[in-house]
Amino acid sequence: SRLEGIAMVSHETIYRWIWEDKRRGGKLHKYLRRQGRRYAKRGSKNAGRGFIPGRVDIDERPEIVELKERFGDLEIDTIIGKNHKGAILTINDRATSRVWIRKLSGKEAIPVAKIAVWALRKVKNLIHTITADNGKEFAKHEEIAQKLEIKFYFCKPYHSWERGANENTNGLIRQYIPKGKDFSEVTNKQIKWIENKLNNRPRKRLGYLTPNEKFKQIINQNSVAFAS
Repeated sequence: SRLEGIAMVSHETIYRWIWEDKRRGGKLHKYLRRQGRRYAKRGSKNAGRGFIPGRVDIDERPEIVELKERFGDLEIDTIIGKNHKGAILTINDRATSRVWIRKLSGKEAIPVAKIAVWALRKVKNLIHTITADNGKEFAKHEEIAQKLEIKFYFCKPYHSWERGANENTNGLIRQYIPKGKDFSEVTNKQIKWIENKLNNRPRKRLGYLTPNEKFKQIINQNSVAFAS
């Protein structure tokens, strides 16, 4: 559609419209495959939100990130296990849907930063940006940005659609690790198996390429362009 000069609407805009319809009493959200997770109310002691030093708002993020045409614009999040036992770090690429999944011992900022940097070390030279929600587990974002040499941005509070790709990825992970599961019982081998399954699963939005195939396609295209 973009090549034909027809304006395209991003999935973030669609989700925003659907959730605004829900707040007005509408029922569009009931037709979603996943109806979204519930968030703690503002001011709740369990909200896990707070002041993050050095926070850079998503409004400052380059517009090219919205196009989803280049590899290396990532979204990051955590999934918490039953009774807050264990956690999983999820990182996905907006253009290719490629995902990195790592087991965490908890949601503290220091181990989250350490695991994120380690998970992305092999693609460090290809990363441009990372976008997160306002969870305190990302308070060490400046350390992540420095070690990976990238820019780190934060969504506006309670705007989960600004990380729509990440939210969708977390939903896919839940197909393998259902809600109510104690993550301390999930092994690193199982986590790696899920990661491989998702990265080799054909996606409609990628023209039924897998995330790994789309990743190779973009890298090859960039290599040809650079050589030219």
